[in-house]
Amino acid sequence: MRLLLVEDDTMLAETLTRLLSGSGFAVDIVSSVKFAISMGLQEDYGIALLDMGLPDGDGLEALDSWRSNGRAFPVLILTARNEWQHKVDGLKAGADDYLTKPFHNEELLARIQAVIRRTEGRIQPTITVGDYVLDEERQRINTPNKEWHSLTGTEFRLLRCLMNRPGQLFSKEQIIEQLYGLNDEADHNTIEVYIRRLRRIIGREAIHTSRGQGYVFNKK
Repeated sequence: MRLLLVEDDTMLAETLTRLLSGSGFAVDIVSSVKFAISMGLQEDYGIALLDMGLPDGDGLEALDSWRSNGRAFPVLILTARNEWQHKVDGLKAGADDYLTKPFHNEELLARIQAVIRRTEGRIQPTITVGDYVLDEERQRINTPNKEWHSLTGTEFRLLRCLMNRPGQLFSKEQIIEQLYGLNDEADHNTIEVYIRRLRRIIGREAIHTSRGQGYVFNKK
């Protein structure tokens, strides 16, 4: 899942990127309102983490622009401002949650997952398709033989992308957009390699190849 991190504190941005990447997210970082607006309107994000105090203005300007242009991805505000009015302003502007700095990494991850589940209409930290159960917290998959298999970060992101919309065809370009940030290097061959690796774990029948078009996770 692609995540947009809007944060002007370089050290914090780097720390959060390592944390989020290890938790199954492909992270793009921007540090200004201008670039936050541009990226949010151009790219397909699963969630954005938005700082309010940015060098060229208030993060709420970016949020207002996204919402005014129909961008509905969930937004979690991260800020040092702890007055209740700032929280109310953020939520009224269209934010889905609010976390005050400093915060514990575990709470941040828990809030991100909770917001995503609400957005996707789920109440459990798992995605179930037929006899397959994907555990988002532990990045593992339970297969029809009732065995758990651990996944690498990329394997998890790819499987989550497919299982979150079973029966939908994903082109290689769409998969690359969801698995990798703008500064990451990836190509069609890389996707094919990971598809083969996943099939060895969950079985060939789970992921169907539509020749020349892409991949589909079977609903059954």
